Amino acid sequence: MQNDTAKITARGVQVYYGDTHAIKDVDVDIAANTVTAFIGPSGCGKSTFLRCINRMNDTIPVARVEGDIRIDGEDIYDKRVDPVQLRAKVGMVFQKPNPFPKSIYDNVAYGPRIHGLSKDKADLDGIVENALRRAALWDEAKDRLDAPGTGLSGGQQQRLCIARAVATSPEVLLMDEPCSALDPIATAQIEELIDELKQNYSVVIVTHSMQQAARVSQKTAFFHLGNLVEYGETSRIFTSPEDTRTESYISGRIG
Repeated sequence: MQNDTAKITARGVQVYYGDTHAIKDVDVDIAANTVTAFIGPSGCGKSTFLRCINRMNDTIPVARVEGDIRIDGEDIYDKRVDPVQLRAKVGMVFQKPNPFPKSIYDNVAYGPRIHGLSKDKADLDGIVENALRRAALWDEAKDRLDAPGTGLSGGQQQRLCIARAVATSPEVLLMDEPCSALDPIATAQIEELIDELKQNYSVVIVTHSMQQAARVSQKTAFFHLGNLVEYGETSRIFTSPEDTRTESYISGRIG
């Protein structure tokens, strides 16, 4: 069943790491301009599935992805699709902030430069400022754009990584536990930012924190042992889950 409002559709997705069947027959529609949370116990496949959406699993020699994943109806595993171009359209923010050992400016300008998105220096300046504003970092960084990105605090580094991800004007933003290395104040800032980002992007976040999923997402997918057990409105998943496994996880009995 094709959902007309879906930004991302996945059908019959299987992922194998060598002989290990990590993702089993996942079907899901992910809506545009929505925050979708993937929750579930460690090792249940949520990060593995997230990495299918920008073909990050391609970088793992033993990984094999089967099934159909489309963004705006386009098969992202089609042989004609360049994974590098795909990753400009599908930005990714990782668990640990990982700024490049470059200036704040060059961290953000990196993607637009390699993808040829700016006409000249003034144009690039505008892209960098816009990305830093979207990541709520401009006011803190504008007077030290030449300073190394690694000199920022952990929360600022993660916002820099978000700015770097949005600088190529992606349509989808993937976040793999973006707050797990951050303190509560920085976490609250990133969560507030995620809420704003959904106006312009389809955001998919993997989180270990059910409280975080409940706070930031409109849709939640619960993974268990490589299966997508249940998917729906976040409020319903947390208040009246249909599957006993979801209920056990949410009430703290498994995980």
